[in-house]
Amino acid sequence: MGVHCLLVCVAVILPFPFYYFLWTYPGRWVQWCGEGVNPSHRMALISHILKLTQILAVLTVAHFVWPPWYSLLLIIVGQYLNFKVYELLGETGTYYGVRFGNKVPWVTDFPFGYIRDPQYTGSILSLLGCLCWVPWQYVSLWIIGYFFMMMVESHEDSSTRAKGC
Repeated sequence: MGVHCLLVCVAVILPFPFYYFLWTYPGRWVQWCGEGVNPSHRMALISHILKLTQILAVLTVAHFVWPPWYSLLLIIVGQYLNFKVYELLGETGTYYGVRFGNKVPWVTDFPFGYIRDPQYTGSILSLLGCLCWVPWQYVSLWIIGYFFMMMVESHEDSSTRAKGC
């Protein structure tokens, strides 16, 4: 594996240790953010930078061809799920607000209650749609990161929640 491939792999997995830390130690994150800073908003900003890093990295190994119809369908459905999650939960709900001590209303509208982990499912569908452009090794690594976070987030430990913002 060349240095370039290794750097792309590092960029692809970069967000997941960050998410793991915030899920596992939300109180520390709230402390580090400081008084008057919304920890969910700060997480969103950093997450967007990490997502941009992922995208830019995989663009360096992508080869662009006209995608088959099912690739576009996977991307559209995946992004629709992501959009719905953000629309229903907002920034605070999407970016671990409950873990940071915020009250986030329980949502049962579609896709919640119908699809397990709809945001991660949407992201995985979108990545599968990108297989026509991005080598499978990078897509697989990215998907493994999502499965890892689905496993981590399935174990809610209320004792580790931050005590309010």
